[in-house]
Amino acid sequence: MIRALDSLKSLATLLRDIGIGGAHFTNLSPTIKKCFQLLKVLSEDFSVPTLTDPYLIQNLCLSNACLVFCTASSSAKLHTNGMNPFELVVIDEAAQLKECESAIPLQLSGLRHAILIGDERQLPALVKSKISEKADFGRSLFERLVTLGHPKHLLNVQYRMHPSVSLFPNREFYDQQILDGPNVKERGYEQRFLQGNIYGSYSFINIAHGKEESGVGHSLKNMVEAAVVSEIVANLFKQFLDTKKKVSIGVISPYKGQVSAIEEKVKEYSAYSDGGFCVSVRTVDGFQGAEEDVIIISTVRSNGNGSVGFLSNRQRANVALTRARYCLWILGSGVTLLNSDSVWKKVVLNAKQRECFYNAHENKNLARAIADALVELKQFDTLLCDDSFLFREAKWKVFFSNEFQNSIGRIRNVEICKEVLSLLAKLSSGWRQPPKMRNPIVLDGTSSQLLEMYKVNGQLYLVWNVDVIKEESHYLQVMKVCDVVRPYDIPKVAEDLDAEFQSFSEDKMQRCKHKCVEGTLIVPMRWPVDSSSCAEPDLSKPLSALSLSDEPESSITTYRTNTEIDAPNEFDFSLTAHLPLGTVVLLMFLWAFTLPKWLVGPDEGL
Repeated sequence: MIRALDSLKSLATLLRDIGIGGAHFTNLSPTIKKCFQLLKVLSEDFSVPTLTDPYLIQNLCLSNACLVFCTASSSAKLHTNGMNPFELVVIDEAAQLKECESAIPLQLSGLRHAILIGDERQLPALVKSKISEKADFGRSLFERLVTLGHPKHLLNVQYRMHPSVSLFPNREFYDQQILDGPNVKERGYEQRFLQGNIYGSYSFINIAHGKEESGVGHSLKNMVEAAVVSEIVANLFKQFLDTKKKVSIGVISPYKGQVSAIEEKVKEYSAYSDGGFCVSVRTVDGFQGAEEDVIIISTVRSNGNGSVGFLSNRQRANVALTRARYCLWILGSGVTLLNSDSVWKKVVLNAKQRECFYNAHENKNLARAIADALVELKQFDTLLCDDSFLFREAKWKVFFSNEFQNSIGRIRNVEICKEVLSLLAKLSSGWRQPPKMRNPIVLDGTSSQLLEMYKVNGQLYLVWNVDVIKEESHYLQVMKVCDVVRPYDIPKVAEDLDAEFQSFSEDKMQRCKHKCVEGTLIVPMRWPVDSSSCAEPDLSKPLSALSLSDEPESSITTYRTNTEIDAPNEFDFSLTAHLPLGTVVLLMFLWAFTLPKWLVGPDEGL
């Protein structure tokens, strides 16, 4: 048979050479004759089976094979008559094989050696019955032998994980016995798929505003974490489109409910799996034995008592933390995991110690994703609380009336809610609409001097005003959000606020109307508590400080170049009173007659 194959290969070579140059044409005939002779002898001595039954064909192959690959359970098919005895059996992932299942391949006839390969520190076989689980039904033969002290050999070099990824699991699960292979130590193994320290090789991304809830089949899910995962995957996809750099992403969660929620959010990327951008979302159990370039872990649990359920299982944690090649990003509630007294507490503490702990809401893109998720969940109490991350970096303190919180909770259109919050974030940063674009309705009463109305989505108006509060040793301007209403409801809101505004003293009214300009922004003013009144326009200031803008006549504007905003005093850069043109001309005339005499030369006058 081997001679015949060699002869056929020689014939093929000759035919190729003849096709190219024709130099070996004379050698072709003897080679063909030799092949025919060998094939003729084979046809007489070698009998080819004429089987058509699949079972008989299978038995024929197995009975003549010297190397067979199969699962543990299907090895039962090797117990057939006529089979040559197997001397050696190798069981891979032996730590996931129940003892009773191990008995199947170990009973093969003629067996002399058995090699079990596995890791008892990772997930065992899945056992759904709680009673069976308590009886150690899922224990493997591998684990039993390890427990009994049977000699074992440790494969102590890992070639998968970046050293930053392998550092914690190596110390926590393997007593630092695992060495990093030379390939993962190379500089080229340091991959940056996204900009920012938060997306380094190893990081814990704290999601403080998540909420666990029941999902598919009563399995838990956390939609805020799912939104953050979706945002990260979207950013990775944008980077892939820009760079065309292939990347495989694995999203791991211990809960099927969370897996389903994330799959729904990232399903649009499945079409690119053959083009170099692959996203795989699975449970921890489903990811054992797998690996990806980037692994994102969604821990889901977010509660006040530190309850993490089966997330505390060390074997499950080991699997999740050892799947990444280049980057491992862990998402979770730092507070919940710290209170859990589990291996995840150590994960958080280790991340803080290594300065790999980041708050998701401090990243602009992730904060937006969190806010959108909270809006969809109608969790406005989180978004509008005193320490809301939406306004943590704002220039203005923002206070919300009960009417506003009730109104926004009744808005069914999620996009309108998002637009309202976006507008509030802009206002708190100091942005203001041009005067001609706001306050479309003319109001009577005191509210006409203080109330602001900004259109939202062409259907509603955000109604707000500036108020003054006492903060330690200063009075401070703040934003007070009154309501979000339809245009025909604005007069009613104004009428309700008139009684409150009428109780304001003249001094407080002036403070509320004062505007301090810093570049293109309006920033809040501060006055010392001991100041008797809001400073009035100083008419002895240079005429160049007067402005003929379209601000309301009664408002006072201070223009600042420095960042600290305090009450106007004699060192103010400028103080402008916005007055009608006729009044300005009269003031200019009076100012000219009251110039100090030392400013006028001996031969000069009016």
